[in-house]
Amino acid sequence: MFDAPVETWYTWLGLAVASVAMLGAATTFPATATPDAAGVADTVDGVAASEYPATAEHPLAAEAIRVGPHRLSLRNDAGTTHASFVFGPVTPVAPGSRLETVLHGVPPGEAFDSRRAFTQALIEARTEESTWQTVDRTLVVRRAEWGESDATLVGA
Repeated sequence: MFDAPVETWYTWLGLAVASVAMLGAATTFPATATPDAAGVADTVDGVAASEYPATAEHPLAAEAIRVGPHRLSLRNDAGTTHASFVFGPVTPVAPGSRLETVLHGVPPGEAFDSRRAFTQALIEARTEESTWQTVDRTLVVRRAEWGESDATLVGA
């Protein structure tokens, strides 16, 4: 009795506006999920907690990563996520550095001239400002030691 007849123009106009609004809302949803920063941090903590030299890899579903001594951040189209390390500080490894060769399996004694140079490289890497790096492969984590210097190296 109080319904509008389907033939009226304002009913069709209201349905059209509602349809456009629903379509607009549906297209704003991200196509992918946010990256799993907590899972990546768990992988890093697993290596860092080891009593022995260890290596692990974690695939990254992100476009960019930022690794600091105490936390990491992952970013993709869906957003940015952050996670902290329980066993830190870790040593972020910059691409092209001598620490990157150690990260990928070269013993520290072959990559560096002395223990002091290795220790200094670790200190410098931990104190540098962390920046976003594009991701094109998996995250690599390695616990390396040389004498009294040991570190958890993290790089992508």
